[in-house]
Amino acid sequence: MSLIDEINLQRKKGPLIIAGPCVIETEDITFYTAKSLKEICLELGLPFIFKTSYDKANRTSLTSYRGPGIERGLQIIADIKRKLHIPITSDIHSTYEAKPASEVLDMLQIPAFLCRQTDIIISASKTGKPVNIKKGQFLAPWDVKNIIEKFTSTGNFDLFITERGTTFGYNNLVVDFRSFPIIKSFGFPVIFDVTHSLQLPGGQGSCSGGQREFAEPLAKAAIAAGVDGLFMEVHPNPEEALCDGPNMIRLEEVKGLLKKVKAIYEVIRQVDNSYK
Repeated sequence: MSLIDEINLQRKKGPLIIAGPCVIETEDITFYTAKSLKEICLELGLPFIFKTSYDKANRTSLTSYRGPGIERGLQIIADIKRKLHIPITSDIHSTYEAKPASEVLDMLQIPAFLCRQTDIIISASKTGKPVNIKKGQFLAPWDVKNIIEKFTSTGNFDLFITERGTTFGYNNLVVDFRSFPIIKSFGFPVIFDVTHSLQLPGGQGSCSGGQREFAEPLAKAAIAAGVDGLFMEVHPNPEEALCDGPNMIRLEEVKGLLKKVKAIYEVIRQVDNSYK
């Protein structure tokens, strides 16, 4: 049974949660966040994939922290996976990374800025692993069809598509909720990236800003609109985070948010089933 099949079985209980810190800062922070999120999702009965990045290759500034790199980063991820027995995903940024990353990760992720890079999509697909591709901020929702055709051309159909907001003027993003049913019409699970949708790209000059105060209303609205899961960047202390701090959700607030999300998910399923 594939990871996606397992998640689909669990999704009767609630939406898939893909969550974790933006980037590996220290082993202690990464492990603590992963352990805490696992416990929260287990208690609430929510399917969970831990996310973090060994390299953030698209940082705004040359001097911005990128992470420990692929070799050391995958070692840390493998250790967390072994100790906590949880599925893990991380970004790849080149065709070269697909193979070594697939040997550790349970799901590969292709960042939004790279979602049209055919060679990266094909390389990720050929690993046979599930892949989460983020829709670029510069694409219309129906443009995802071309991404899907590239990915499935290898015979791999284990694919998630993530909506993470659309460029709306300078240093701002907007979420068009029409995007969810449009993307779902292509037959693949749709994830909503709560926290990256709240980014203000390059909004602080040498780094991005963010508006985490809007995470809860957008997450609840997306669940009501029928998404299959939520992607959230989470940190014990976002003010001290080395990447994406302004839009990351505080770890201590995650449980309360997910309780509300699960309640809305259950109501929507009941309503949808009542009118079939």
